[in-house]
Amino acid sequence: MLDRRAVLVGVAAVLLAPKAALAHSKFTVDPMYEPQLVPFNGYAPGTIVVSPASRFLYFTEGPGVARRYGIGVGRGNLTTSGNVVVARKVEWPFWKPTPAMIKRSPGRYARYANGVKGGPKNPLGARALYLHKDGRDTMLRIHGTTEPWSIGQAVSNGCIRMVNDHVIDLYERVRIGTPVIIA
Repeated sequence: MLDRRAVLVGVAAVLLAPKAALAHSKFTVDPMYEPQLVPFNGYAPGTIVVSPASRFLYFTEGPGVARRYGIGVGRGNLTTSGNVVVARKVEWPFWKPTPAMIKRSPGRYARYANGVKGGPKNPLGARALYLHKDGRDTMLRIHGTTEPWSIGQAVSNGCIRMVNDHVIDLYERVRIGTPVIIA
């Protein structure tokens, strides 16, 4: 049975540390998808390497070491590979589904044909890195998500999804012109 002291301690915990106190009521990511430093060779420091097959993104921080993040990737035939660069970085980006997305899933995307302004309910999440090839927008993004349970899954329309806190961390580390290799 709860007594007055237990209730007061619980209320104080929520007021002083709401994120930690409420963590059990929210979705948590599998620990293997949390950012962590790992041995990683073969790429110059400052390079992003995306591995859709393993569902990880690596940001090389120095010789032999990278920060690894869990990601969600494109489903089925919506994955891609190649070399691109980060051409643009946006906090709380505007989002508009592509015509191909609307055609594939009109029931889900047609209502957003005019776009969604940035904010907590925007599918691109808290940050987006816009990927270009040869000076042209590829329409691919590394971005946050409103669906953190999709990390480790192949469910997107081709973009690379990250937990919002994780993409914010990556966003702060990455510069315009950063090379991105999607393997």
